[in-house]
Amino acid sequence: MKTPINFKTINNLAIPATIAGIAEPILSITDTAIVGNIPEDGMESLAAAGIVGSFLSMLIWILGQTRSAISAIISQYLGAGKLERVKTLPAQAIFLNILLSILILLSTVFIVEEIFVLLNASGKILELCISYYSIRVWGFPLTLFVFAVMGIFRGLQNTYYPMLIAITGAVLNIVMDFILVYGVEGIVSPMYLEGAAWASLIAQGIMALMAFVLLITKTDISLALKFPLHPELGRLVVMSLNLFVRALALNIALILAVREATALGDKYIGAHTIAINLWLFSAFFIDGYGAAGNIMGGKLLGAKNYDGLWELAKKIMLYGFVISLILVVVGFLFYGPIGRIFSNDITVLQTFYSIFFILILGIPMNMVAFVFDGLFKGLGEMKYLRNVLLVATFLGFVPMLFLGKFLGWGLYGIWIAFTLWMFIRGGALVWKFRRKFRPLLQNA
Repeated sequence: MKTPINFKTINNLAIPATIAGIAEPILSITDTAIVGNIPEDGMESLAAAGIVGSFLSMLIWILGQTRSAISAIISQYLGAGKLERVKTLPAQAIFLNILLSILILLSTVFIVEEIFVLLNASGKILELCISYYSIRVWGFPLTLFVFAVMGIFRGLQNTYYPMLIAITGAVLNIVMDFILVYGVEGIVSPMYLEGAAWASLIAQGIMALMAFVLLITKTDISLALKFPLHPELGRLVVMSLNLFVRALALNIALILAVREATALGDKYIGAHTIAINLWLFSAFFIDGYGAAGNIMGGKLLGAKNYDGLWELAKKIMLYGFVISLILVVVGFLFYGPIGRIFSNDITVLQTFYSIFFILILGIPMNMVAFVFDGLFKGLGEMKYLRNVLLVATFLGFVPMLFLGKFLGWGLYGIWIAFTLWMFIRGGALVWKFRRKFRPLLQNA
């Protein structure tokens, strides 16, 4: 059956995907906003939440790449009308992913202090990092399981159930944050930063349970591990490894930024924590159209509908651009209240406001990278995505970051490096897509 490429079909996928995609940044933003207003050690707690959140995001993004690989393969088989041939693959992929996540989890637990010392945490901030991480890390395998199940649903052209899972997790996390961080008089004592960690862990557990139940009851995909190994498992592993390297390069940039911001002082890491959470929120917000490109692009490629693929790319770019402009306008109008949501410390807010314009003005450019990133994942172009991130990180971001440090640009230097990083990523993806698929158009 031909896949229609229009506003309705794209947004039926993109809008639920957007809501599902912002679940993880909402978890982080909620922790940041609530933790930043803790009456005791508020600035130190905010810094600790930022450092730990960046490290956990690195682990999740690196190992969560199986989601994109599963989605790409399933959607391509769906487009080719051969879905039955791939139904044993998801269980094998999820088993490998969860096993690897548990091994990494156990290995980090024993060197947690050394990890955060490497990120320039010390004194009270280091102490808070350790207590916060020691609770939140146990949600790591749960999140990876949820990501993998969402990948299965995406491959089946369904973003509705991932949206339900995400909404439940986000709402539960917010409610539990208020209860456990600040306490309920006479019922629950305030737990402050540790309360935020427990709130996230509980939300992740409920999301994993929902994902399991929905997959079992709403699809024909089985989680029973069956042998022999599926022939596509090798391709899935190679795709995941390419994305693994890509995510490692991506997170090297994020971690270096946290490290340099931490070295500048408490108010700088506090401001950077607010900025990076808003940056990630905008990324996942725009990424709904990247998800639509991922989901529909794989199916169109499987059906060898190159004209439809070209039309899809144009439309998701247009819709993504409109969303990015709305985010820019909202950011300029409400930058003051946005900052005060996250912290009541004047020095942190002044520092944050000083670099906010760089973050906001970069959103439309970031959109190009985010949208095409999702599309390329659906097309299975993981090797090229890997190479682009390696070039953007090590020939763009890192040199600019240390040039800014050498010239004394402070937090400005970090965010100028982010801008260059995104420019390289988006430009390389647009160039490759036009070069590869324009010659295949029937109506070119």
